[in-house]
Amino acid sequence: RFMININKLDSVSFFVGKNFLALLFLFSGIGKALNFSEFLELLILKNVPFAFFSLSMCILLQIIFASLLIVNKYIRLSSLMLFVVTILINIFMHDFWNFSGDPSQAHETQNFIKNLGIAAGFLILATKEKIN
Repeated sequence: RFMININKLDSVSFFVGKNFLALLFLFSGIGKALNFSEFLELLILKNVPFAFFSLSMCILLQIIFASLLIVNKYIRLSSLMLFVVTILINIFMHDFWNFSGDPSQAHETQNFIKNLGIAAGFLILATKEKIN
């Protein structure tokens, strides 16, 4: 008879899920750093306040807190910080409500909802700092 060790499955699921979220933000932060001027232009176009500072902080927060998640340090703090970053990105970059009648509204709505799912993942991760 095949038995599943639920504790082992929980540990593996936690490890994989945490690191997938972390890698998404680590690569995103590195991508923004490597293409800083293009992202800065986009933030200016989107009227993001203090665009240079906002982009710089976003890059630092994404790289630092994603790295901390990968090395299993400060999971709760890192998850909550990346939750806030995700919500702010959503509000400023995926503002589908400003695209009424524009063909890109559906795409921005999809990105907004996808990011809500990612944000929810960070909230769940923040509550599951340790698998018992």
